[in-house]
Amino acid sequence: MTKSNFIISLIIFGLIANSTALSQNINLVEYNHITTGAQQFEEYGHLLKGKRVAVVANQSSIVGEKHLIDFLLENEIKISKVFSPEHGFRGTAGAGEKVDSNIDSKTGIQIVSLYGKHKKPTADDLHDIDIVVFDLQDVGVRFYTYISTLTYVMEACAENSKPIIILDRPNPNGFYVDGPMLQPEFKSFVGLHPVPIVYGMTIGEYAKMVNGEKWLNEGIICNLTVIELKNYNRNMIVKLPIKPSPNLPNWESVYLYPSLCFFEGTVISAGRGTEFPFQTYGHPNIKYGSFTFTPQPNAGSKYPKLQGENCYGQNLNGYAHNYKKNQAGINLVWLIESYNTLKRDSIVVFNNYFNKLAGNKELKQQIIDGWSEERIKESWQQGLNDFKSIRKKYLIYN
Repeated sequence: MTKSNFIISLIIFGLIANSTALSQNINLVEYNHITTGAQQFEEYGHLLKGKRVAVVANQSSIVGEKHLIDFLLENEIKISKVFSPEHGFRGTAGAGEKVDSNIDSKTGIQIVSLYGKHKKPTADDLHDIDIVVFDLQDVGVRFYTYISTLTYVMEACAENSKPIIILDRPNPNGFYVDGPMLQPEFKSFVGLHPVPIVYGMTIGEYAKMVNGEKWLNEGIICNLTVIELKNYNRNMIVKLPIKPSPNLPNWESVYLYPSLCFFEGTVISAGRGTEFPFQTYGHPNIKYGSFTFTPQPNAGSKYPKLQGENCYGQNLNGYAHNYKKNQAGINLVWLIESYNTLKRDSIVVFNNYFNKLAGNKELKQQIIDGWSEERIKESWQQGLNDFKSIRKKYLIYN
């Protein structure tokens, strides 16, 4: 290769690298930089005065230093009941763990679980309610179940002629859109709608899309009000002040979650049962280097995968902190390399849950067939382009 050709190659390589890097405008910001919907009582308080209110909330539903429930009670709002999602009202139940209905010991308010006997409010649940307030901190990933809870609550409200107010919160993974589209035959509570794994919308924007695309039962429309955020845009990675669920304890885990949750559909650990869930991955037969961890039962995972086994893996905190230099989107290299390592030992890597997470059967087969990350992502592009055309109709923020 001549010197001039070598220089041209370097320039082309630089352009390609820059095209896949995250925008240099992406910034890590503290949560208090943003004014949430819940903080703007002047925008929604008058809609609640004198009404019997139900609130969909958990530990992330805060207004400054106060819980939303306490804040509303102090402002003389009558709260008749609280609906709690996966992980419960206090956010202490592990993933998939049944949540029971009970009475809140602090306020005496009835708590109705939407992750126990039923995931959708019943007519009986809503018969003594005038209006519903929804305030959950989403993380912007299709298989994170709060958007499924949102959908079922909206549907119940529409069927029972109850208005709903969404108190919007920032999406900490709102700065990109990526992943395969959900195919209808893989619809489940970890994926209800034809959206990619990372959809780049706040929960308020998503609610508008659910309504606008008529994704509720028989195309019914919910009486929806979204209290919009202030000082938020899509160039932010937002540090959440309270972990949205037991195994997402910090911004690094939230940032890595879209990529590492694939391991939940494999024999490989994503760090549950450690002090750093969704910040590592590993397996006893994957020997990358000196980093090891041993999953043990803890508050976030009573029965962690590979419990008591010494797992070789990678600590990905360094990757998270280099977010400005990372390739845009979901990282599939970790999954592909892990599969290729374990198949040499004749280990069955994937379980039946993987296709539900992926939302299709193609991704697993592509990895088995030896497709590269680049080739797999290229197969997603038409679906992503079509989704972005739909998505743009419902965006509130730049």
